[in-house]
Amino acid sequence: MTKTSSRSAIEPFHAMDVLAEATRRSREGHPVISMAVGQPAHGAPRAVVDAAREALLTERIAYTDALGKSELRERIARHYRSHYGVEIDPRRVAVTTGSSAGFNLAFLTMFNVGDRVAITRPGYPAYRNILTALGLEAVEIPVGPATDFTLSPGLLEEAASRYGRIAGVLLASPANPTGTVTGGQALSALIDYCDANGITFLSDEIYHGLTYSGAETTALAASDRVLVINSFSKYYCMTGWRIGWMILPEAAIRPLERVAQSLYISAPELSQIAACAAFDATDELKAVKQGYMANRKLLMKRLPEIGFDIASPMDGAFYAYVDASRFTNDSMQFSKTMLAEINVAATPGRDFDPVEGHRTIRFSYAGSFAEMEEALDRMAAWLS
Repeated sequence: MTKTSSRSAIEPFHAMDVLAEATRRSREGHPVISMAVGQPAHGAPRAVVDAAREALLTERIAYTDALGKSELRERIARHYRSHYGVEIDPRRVAVTTGSSAGFNLAFLTMFNVGDRVAITRPGYPAYRNILTALGLEAVEIPVGPATDFTLSPGLLEEAASRYGRIAGVLLASPANPTGTVTGGQALSALIDYCDANGITFLSDEIYHGLTYSGAETTALAASDRVLVINSFSKYYCMTGWRIGWMILPEAAIRPLERVAQSLYISAPELSQIAACAAFDATDELKAVKQGYMANRKLLMKRLPEIGFDIASPMDGAFYAYVDASRFTNDSMQFSKTMLAEINVAATPGRDFDPVEGHRTIRFSYAGSFAEMEEALDRMAAWLS
């Protein structure tokens, strides 16, 4: 009998299961439109592809230092100086195999087994699943209109009173699936509270660059003791390149490097070389963002007309999180039926909210405008 570990008995990442089924149907010839995952329709910028092509022809692709190539670490540090006005020592930059590896490294480096880490509900399901698999306790704090869909010191106090001492806080801004952008003042208040209470603050900033309303603030503007996780996947349209980065507190550099050496050796060198060029693709990426803005405007109008009330802000990222209770009390089954009957893939809210997600759906609008129009037309006809 083959036995598996109890740590592997985590909830599936339902968005990926939906993607797998959508891919299967596409291969069978069905005209699937996927609004299930945050996969930009636009490919990597031309400068990125050119840099990778040149590297393949002229360089021996190999291991790099565990924390990444010095050229990329220095380029990331320059990005913080030019974009945010924040000075970062390149030594504090760690290049990772996507943000997913960044979360693993952060949790392993900063917390002990049994520690509690606060996250929002609804929120990105991989937070909860990775924390659980690593023997940590995910403390899900419900957020909504009354809390501006984000965390506050008061909410953290309540959570500590209910669950016990909180060792860490992980907050995304812009957030997935809600699109919430936490403003600079609120972000600073959270970080100050964490500093005063010995709580490690982790900032997920992978949707930076994709803010449509409100100011986009990095947690590093408030403190150099926070740990920031970012990625080239979303704004830079490089999902399959599996390349991301972290900005570390000084004291975490060597501990995280030790874990990274054994866990990953290094991020792919080809992707690191290509990522250096991503920062030079400003005009191309601005045009991609304009496409998301057009899609966002379309969904904000059409989804309520169809019967999906917008359930949270759409101020950033590229998701519409909607109330589907007019049509279903089982978002899992609804998503499966919609894919089977009209070939439109969306993610059930159960992924993001184990308590209330049976009534919600997340639609990604990272695809083309034509795909969004067609998907909305199919849904309108189907639901009428």
